Amino acid sequence: MTVTVRLFAILRERAGRDSVDIELPEGATVRDAFERLAAAPGLGELVERMPLRMAVNREYASEDTAIASGDELAVIPPISGGAPGSGGRTRARVTEEPLSAEGLSRWVADPGAGAIVAFQGVTREVASLDYEAYREMAEERIAAILVECVERHGLLAAAAEHRVGRVARGEPGVVVAVSAGHREEAFAGAREAIDRIKAEAPIWKRELDAAGEGTWVPGEAAPEREPSR
Repeated sequence: MTVTVRLFAILRERAGRDSVDIELPEGATVRDAFERLAAAPGLGELVERMPLRMAVNREYASEDTAIASGDELAVIPPISGGAPGSGGRTRARVTEEPLSAEGLSRWVADPGAGAIVAFQGVTREVASLDYEAYREMAEERIAAILVECVERHGLLAAAAEHRVGRVARGEPGVVVAVSAGHREEAFAGAREAIDRIKAEAPIWKRELDAAGEGTWVPGEAAPEREPSR
């Protein structure tokens, strides 16, 4: 069977395209897909040395995960950071538009809230950052993180937005806002949300100088989690 594997960040640059098609036998696994990818032009050295993860149908998969015809595959390089539940409202968005901590704080506001905590991560030290994302999976992953934070910390609402594209120095690249009955829950929920978004959401960043030249920011492999498929 022929499957298409989506590429991002440094993998996309080295391959010179957004995806590659590979041939796999019936019953192939993620491990087999990585072996085929290692033979693709421009990717061999990166596949060998980088701690890559494979996403199958937008879920992180183990090397033993079986691949079927029609599955959506994507290779996730080290991440540059690193659906509503029953407990409270959530909102997740990846966007090219400027972010507003004020606007997100208004969104999570609730009559029962005794505390609203907002965090914004801003570009510093470099002229700008250029963010790239596996957008569909990033939004789903952020949404799942927020649902878990709502349930774990008893939040009334949680929201997060992340930029893609170029973000100038001093502008926010990510904003998280949560509301809760008390400040302890609000602080804890906001902290877990931003830490996990940076570690788990497939988003990468490249530091750009004033001339627009840049390098990808080193990251870490996405954490191992049990696939839901």
